[in-house]
Amino acid sequence: MKYLAFFISLIAFNINATAQTDQNTTIEFESKVIDYGSIKKGSDGNRTFIFTNTGSVDFEISNIFSSCNCDIVSKPDMPIKPGEKGKIVVTYDTKKVGPIVKTLTVKGNMIPPIIALKLKGIVVE
Repeated sequence: MKYLAFFISLIAFNINATAQTDQNTTIEFESKVIDYGSIKKGSDGNRTFIFTNTGSVDFEISNIFSSCNCDIVSKPDMPIKPGEKGKIVVTYDTKKVGPIVKTLTVKGNMIPPIIALKLKGIVVE
């Protein structure tokens, strides 16, 4: 009886995993790193990550986490259809002089389910 319950659980898990995979897509970023280079204090800190949905189902961002004093200015509100492009606009506060080494984590219905995006550079006087 234990083996029967285990076997049924295993089948249910495989069916659920297959159903979740059918809802996932793949995306490709033009670049996963934005390099500000040497940027003057107080300069425009807005930059854009551009990506393409390379899968076969609509792509939706569920959340973006930031490890930095940067803001996500905009992200797609509507699902991105297969073959279409989307963008994530971020702004970095350039009032603070020093190195820029920051990470944004994008979570959504893609494979893999989490993608890290990087900001780097240096703010100078």
